[in-house]
Amino acid sequence: MSSGTGMSALRSAKSLVTLVTGGASGLGRGTAEHLLKHGAKVAILDLPTSKAAELAKELGADCLFTSANVTAVAEVKAALGEVKKTFGRLDVVVNCAGIAYAFKLYSVKKKVMADLEQVRRTLDVNVMGSFNVIAHAVEMFAENEKDDLGQRGLIINTASIAAFDGQAGQSSYSASKGAIASMTLPLARDFADDGIRVMAIAPGIFDTPIMGSFPPKQCYEHSGMGVEKRERKTVDKRRGVDMKGEQVHEFLSGLVPHPRRFGMPEEFGALVRHIIENRYLNGEVIRLDGALRMPA
Repeated sequence: MSSGTGMSALRSAKSLVTLVTGGASGLGRGTAEHLLKHGAKVAILDLPTSKAAELAKELGADCLFTSANVTAVAEVKAALGEVKKTFGRLDVVVNCAGIAYAFKLYSVKKKVMADLEQVRRTLDVNVMGSFNVIAHAVEMFAENEKDDLGQRGLIINTASIAAFDGQAGQSSYSASKGAIASMTLPLARDFADDGIRVMAIAPGIFDTPIMGSFPPKQCYEHSGMGVEKRERKTVDKRRGVDMKGEQVHEFLSGLVPHPRRFGMPEEFGALVRHIIENRYLNGEVIRLDGALRMPA
């Protein structure tokens, strides 16, 4: 059935200004590179200690690096001001910055309680950090005139399949990603009259620096908070086998029904671009996981 408007409902990502948090590596970098290839202008927001400045220089004049910790209100506000000064506007935000701690709250066997500060920090970065960036982005979107399809801006958050089938030791991480998934619809409704869409992607196992050291002994960090690599043997209790390195990679890949491999950052970036271009996508969480459902 024709819409009767005579206009296409799809819009290209070309020339749109996109802010990618945690863009120095992993999913954020894959997104930045993919969008730049398709004509977008990209601002990478990451920590000053990251390699984002070098990356932005490598990616060319249409890529800007702006440093900020996503949990710091003043830093995020200043970073978005730099985006406006450089590109004149902001059209899309992709939140990829986040951290994850792996632990049980209490070990009955060892009679040891976990450091609850890890829970607080996970929620602070993953949830409050996202809210912080979203609030300041919406403030900038409000300055945009609605386009011919009534849109002013788009927010894409990164959830995780851990929001739906979190594994043992992922309680704080799953809680934070569950919050990202749960905020999607109400935020989309909050900003519907303002012409701002809100979407989320829940990725499965992806080939990123965070997976290069999977799983960590205590903490693995990625995107906007840097990467901490720690060696650790993993035990597949069902087989009773100690695994390390490539064996872990092979084992995890085998959990994915099809295609039986890790996802690639550019595939995440391609979905981001599709969400940008398909204006009817709003208020939804899309799993990008090769039909993976994680075991306990």
